[in-house]
Amino acid sequence: MKVDLGGFIEKAAPLRALSVVVSKDGERIGEYHWDEKCRRNIYSATKSFTSAAVGIALKEGLLSLEEKLTEAFSEDLPGQISENLEKASVRDLLTMCLGQGKPALMGGERPYYTEKDWVKFSLALPFEYEPGTKFLYNNVGPYLAGVLVQRRAGCDLAAYLKPRLFDPLGILGSMWERDPMGNIFGAGGLCLCIDELHKFGLLYLQDGNWNGKQLISKEWVRESTRKQVENETPYGYGYLFWGDRHGVFRADGKYSQLSMIMREKNAVVSIMAECRDSEALREAIFDEIYPQL
Repeated sequence: MKVDLGGFIEKAAPLRALSVVVSKDGERIGEYHWDEKCRRNIYSATKSFTSAAVGIALKEGLLSLEEKLTEAFSEDLPGQISENLEKASVRDLLTMCLGQGKPALMGGERPYYTEKDWVKFSLALPFEYEPGTKFLYNNVGPYLAGVLVQRRAGCDLAAYLKPRLFDPLGILGSMWERDPMGNIFGAGGLCLCIDELHKFGLLYLQDGNWNGKQLISKEWVRESTRKQVENETPYGYGYLFWGDRHGVFRADGKYSQLSMIMREKNAVVSIMAECRDSEALREAIFDEIYPQL
């Protein structure tokens, strides 16, 4: 089968879409490109790759979701440790329910920080709420999760994922933002082309299996892509994945860098865009593409 993208193209063009790729039942059934398929910053869709890294590290025994941050980052703690910081665990780094009152390490802030040690800076921020009780979109959690994997693995996040994820998927020589201390920034800044992002979505549709090799455990794929916490949407949030209607879950970056995994349809729709109305673009996907799958 082939999907008719005409209606979607008409709606997506004024929203500044750049590429769309659609696969179903293991076959690519449609694509359209308004621009060349170069690598672009996928912004917060990066977080889903960090989620994958945490899942792999968990399987390898490098960390535990129940480990407290006071243990995982014992050398980086502020002079006074609040009760809420004492309660925070590695799991809380993945759900946007860390307990901090304001988001930090966001895109418009990072170039202007005078602090060089972002780990100590992040942990010194106020933990105003009990972890697990309040959803707040915040780059601190995924950043610290990425740093923890790097420290336990003894190499940076890109080097860790290279043999475990990137090489098997054919993602070669990717670029990734780093903090001032040289740590890869697990909350954003990974640069991929549309086909590379789409393969990541296909990997998750296949429960972590790629060409017969289990790159990520099925259990982690399922756990990270189910509703772990409530948020401002009806669909909730997993471990650095967003829920969506019809049981869809997605890796989601600023300006609509998306890989949408549609289990009920055995399909993946991936988008790259410079869109300032992400909700409208997702509506176009559900209105024009989803019913054909």
